[in-house]
Amino acid sequence: MFAMRTVSEYFGSLVFDDREMRAALTAEVYASLRKTIDEGRKLDITVANAVAFAMKDWALSKGATHFTHWFQPLTGITAEKHDSFIMPAPDGGVIMEFSGKELIKGEPDASSFPNGGLRATFEARGYTAWDPTSYAFIKGKELCIPTAFCSYSGHALDKKTPLLRSMEALNKQALRILRLFGDKKTKCVRPFVGCEQEYFLITKEMYDKRPDLRYTGRTLFGAKPSKGQEMDDHYFGAIKPRVAAYMEELNEELWKLGVLAKTEHNEVAPAQHELAPIYTTANIATDHNQLTMEIMQKVARKHNLICLLHEKPFAGVNGSGKHNNWSIATDSGQNLLSPGETPYENAQFLLVLCAVIKAVDDYQDLLRIGVATAGNDHRLGANEAPPAVISIFLGDELTGVLEAIETDTPYQGVKATQMKLGVDVLPKFRRDTTDRNRTSPFAFTGNKFEFRMVGSSDSIACSNIMLNTAVAESLKIYADRLEGAADFETALHEMIRKTIKDHKRIIFNGNGYDGSWIKEAMEKRGLMNLRATPDAVPHLLDKKNVDMLTRHGVYSEEELKSRYEITLGNYCKTVIIEANTMADMARTQIAPAVEEYIAALANTASAKKVLDSTLDCGYEKELIWRLSVLNVKISVKVKELEESMQSLASVKEIGEKAALIRDTVLERMEELREGCDEAETLTAKKYWPYPSYGDLLFSVN
Repeated sequence: MFAMRTVSEYFGSLVFDDREMRAALTAEVYASLRKTIDEGRKLDITVANAVAFAMKDWALSKGATHFTHWFQPLTGITAEKHDSFIMPAPDGGVIMEFSGKELIKGEPDASSFPNGGLRATFEARGYTAWDPTSYAFIKGKELCIPTAFCSYSGHALDKKTPLLRSMEALNKQALRILRLFGDKKTKCVRPFVGCEQEYFLITKEMYDKRPDLRYTGRTLFGAKPSKGQEMDDHYFGAIKPRVAAYMEELNEELWKLGVLAKTEHNEVAPAQHELAPIYTTANIATDHNQLTMEIMQKVARKHNLICLLHEKPFAGVNGSGKHNNWSIATDSGQNLLSPGETPYENAQFLLVLCAVIKAVDDYQDLLRIGVATAGNDHRLGANEAPPAVISIFLGDELTGVLEAIETDTPYQGVKATQMKLGVDVLPKFRRDTTDRNRTSPFAFTGNKFEFRMVGSSDSIACSNIMLNTAVAESLKIYADRLEGAADFETALHEMIRKTIKDHKRIIFNGNGYDGSWIKEAMEKRGLMNLRATPDAVPHLLDKKNVDMLTRHGVYSEEELKSRYEITLGNYCKTVIIEANTMADMARTQIAPAVEEYIAALANTASAKKVLDSTLDCGYEKELIWRLSVLNVKISVKVKELEESMQSLASVKEIGEKAALIRDTVLERMEELREGCDEAETLTAKKYWPYPSYGDLLFSVN
């Protein structure tokens, strides 16, 4: 009889992790590889060959037949090209080989990946380079090796490369700060991330009947159901058996791959759920989240379910985000965003905290750009997600501490305390001082920040690249000033005071959903409200942003221009696909269905009159009139939508095209939807061509 293994026995069983490396490699090779992983030292080819040999033998023992360089191009999903381990043997058979050269470098065809002008048409080659800081794993029959991806000319064509660069930039500047506080032991500082993944589950049967879901990931039509989330009975409610079975298998598959899936629960909207992992380094968290999204969809299909990752698959109910919980820690495990217990730690914490405050204020636009997609635009500001205006929530107690420092007045906390850095101990305050304020885009939650603007389908790489680099810039400015200061403590105190004074506008502890806050943020505080992707992305090329990102070596200017082109290009393509799908659905199925129902009503009315001329046909007449008016409206709005799409053909510049789509195409789409959704509420169910919102949201038992 099959013996059930415990989670601790099979966790990471498909990962060539530290346990496997330590067991398979010689002490010398293992030590050299650890220096590469921990300290970024160059990998010697002899070490690479030894690692490749051990990795191959391990993969073969797990049933693998192929290897692939697993990378993250600018498509938003992962990519892989499979090569078998087989090599011909002299006797006509085969041997299984895998070299250090194959481990370190691959040459996939780069011609069909987004490049934003970085690659000439005739340059097909691209290169993948092994990221030894992220463990190899087995998926199916393939050994997957996490890699970076670049063009023939060396430009980054992926999301991993800039992420690794941003992590190194943060590490470099954070170490400078730690040295100023007397820390000579820390070798590395890394950003740590835990991202909460929200998603919807619907039945495959319903999904297959909705072309909009199949083509775009969201419903383009759909009248509000009789019951939605009004009763708040789904949130944290008992998980339905079918969903529980899905979650059980999902956990098992993720645990085998070393993904630290921790928390699962029902979210606010019907059919909406959440999976949250334990923290790990930003690059591994990014890899794991990409894997998580892939496995979620794969496992769902095994259960005849569809996992929807779109930020707003259903209008009028909660959308899905991916809260990015971010902190900074040393290689010894010290969290630099934890207040600590001594004056030394207090001052260091306050400096790092101020660095984050300054970074978020100075680079609001970059943080918004890091989450800018067509899908996320529907979610941000929709009363269940943070607004497009970025602000920081600190809680009353920590805000009070900063105000006391700014004004040089005693902090009125547990006891009155004069806040002179380096002298007095920071007053004891609860790490999680209040509710974490779910309306805030960027909330401090005791020893980390929760960046709540990230969209559910997006890679977390983009937001963390911007956050890491912006904080690195703040720390650089601080280190430059403090390293040359005659009196360190005085300079530190004054610099923190100045930061608080200059950047307190970004701190807001109130209700971010309130319309009055948006007005205050823009008119009184001068904060940016970049409501849509075409509003945000052009700021990527602002001089201050280009200078900062290139100064830290995270992007070259050419790479930034390419991201501008690709991001806006993806926005345009997404909306165009949606618009074409809408027009087709309305013209070929919705309008004919309404006409069919009108004909049935007319036949009914005629039959009643034939039977008895005195019978009242007022119901049929009124409904026919209303539906006829709506069908004319639908026809007109389809034509207007198609005309607005045709007008795009003459627009060449991508920024101008994106703006035109924002201002005209989306408006026409909304007008068309309005007419169709009203028609759905009047048309008999047997005539309507698509499953309703009620069918979609309540079909999983």
